[in-house]
Amino acid sequence: MARSDSESNDKPLDSLAQLKDKVRALNKAKREELFLMDECDSINSENCMLKDVCSELKKDIRELEHENKILKSEKIDVDKKTLVLHENLNKLKHTLSMKEEVFATDFTKLESESLELKQKVESLAVDNSKLLEKLK
Repeated sequence: MARSDSESNDKPLDSLAQLKDKVRALNKAKREELFLMDECDSINSENCMLKDVCSELKKDIRELEHENKILKSEKIDVDKKTLVLHENLNKLKHTLSMKEEVFATDFTKLESESLELKQKVESLAVDNSKLLEKLK
């Protein structure tokens, strides 16, 4: 049913001051509502942006974890190679030590033989000198 003009006139309107207060209150409520809506939109935008950043960070973390796995594997390989090289080095040191001992022994023998041969040469030289004197 439509309201007639007489019905609206029957109801007394609030005073002008009350009407102004109501309008101000409505305007203030509307402004607050608009402010809150803007704030909500801003927060939603920031939330979306943060979600994007988080997504990128998660992607970076996955890539870094993959690289870390590869680097750990490479480190294990390098450690194995290093261990083999250390073992080879220790074997070479042992071999060198053994060869030094053999060399020292052989050198001592050769020095001794050399001394004996030198003495024989000197003895033969003396004998040779004596024989040359006898010949003269």
